[in-house]
Amino acid sequence: QVLLVNSGGGLVQAGGSLRLSCVASGRTFSTSALGWFRQTPEKERQFVATIDWSGTSTYYADFVKGRFTISRDNAKNTMYLQMNSVKPEDTAIYYCAAGVGRYTSAEAGDYTYWDRGTQVTVSS
Repeated sequence: QVLLVNSGGGLVQAGGSLRLSCVASGRTFSTSALGWFRQTPEKERQFVATIDWSGTSTYYADFVKGRFTISRDNAKNTMYLQMNSVKPEDTAIYYCAAGVGRYTSAEAGDYTYWDRGTQVTVSS
């Protein structure tokens, strides 16, 4: 069992930066692949970024490549999403997720544990 708590959302101006943190409880965190997804009322849940259990392999959605960075600190049971050069279209509820597998995945179905989400709003 993994419990995830996501924080760091808020209001930011276009071009600015924001860092999301996702703290996990549970013994399997350090052996689980992790991911970030986002959702708006107009779109289904979208994949944003994923990182493998060791932190050495990452994969990003095209629309965040070069702007967002996913990372993790297994000693702190924490995952991060550093969001730079944000755009108004990045406005969404952001979710962190933990899978039962070790390796990166862009598929929401590969993730078992989800947090409640945090709102990120980018003003133009």
